[in-house]
Amino acid sequence: MNRYVVEFSKDGYIRYTSHLDLLRLFKRAFKKTGVEPDYSHGFNPHPKMSFTQPLSLGYSSKCESIEFDTAGDFTTEEIVRKLSSVMPKGLTITGCFTRDIKAKPLAAEVEAAVYAVHFSTTPYEDKFVKLTSDYLAQPQIIAAKRQKKTKKMADVDIKAKIRGIEALNDHGMLVLRMTLDCGSTSNLSPEQVISSYISFCGLDVKRWDVDVTREKMIFINK
Repeated sequence: MNRYVVEFSKDGYIRYTSHLDLLRLFKRAFKKTGVEPDYSHGFNPHPKMSFTQPLSLGYSSKCESIEFDTAGDFTTEEIVRKLSSVMPKGLTITGCFTRDIKAKPLAAEVEAAVYAVHFSTTPYEDKFVKLTSDYLAQPQIIAAKRQKKTKKMADVDIKAKIRGIEALNDHGMLVLRMTLDCGSTSNLSPEQVISSYISFCGLDVKRWDVDVTREKMIFINK
């Protein structure tokens, strides 16, 4: 048995494909190319495959990955070539590497992620650098979050889960480069930061005018 991790980027219309549909897409791609994952045993066998970290609907990404076990032997180059031949437009296989079959799932090693948040507004660079500094300097950064049990919205303090935010000017557009907790131990949705930042800065933008790209995932085991 072998374990592989396939890295890919996601952009264009494919970013509106849900997490479950993307999982189905890869299942079909594996079957079509003959790179089929190994299956679990028991009453309801399922393929041994999982995404390192689910990506929110509508987000682009430069750093997605899927981990899977196979009974067969493949070279990493062969897997890249086979999967690349059946991927839809906007989903690009960027690499593949092997992992120890006894290692923890890669998903358990994720501790943070870097996001680039593009606002469709003309920035005044000095103003937004100062506003971003003031935003981070708040004793608490309050954002609304839906509670799992009650399904009701409640205010929570997200400051401890924000590792850093940098305000940038990208060809006349405001960009926030945010490093946030991400993973099973501690996780912060960029949506909570975006909404609280827009409110704090008084930006006149709608959520649908904001584009988000996941640029990098940071792992405990570097």
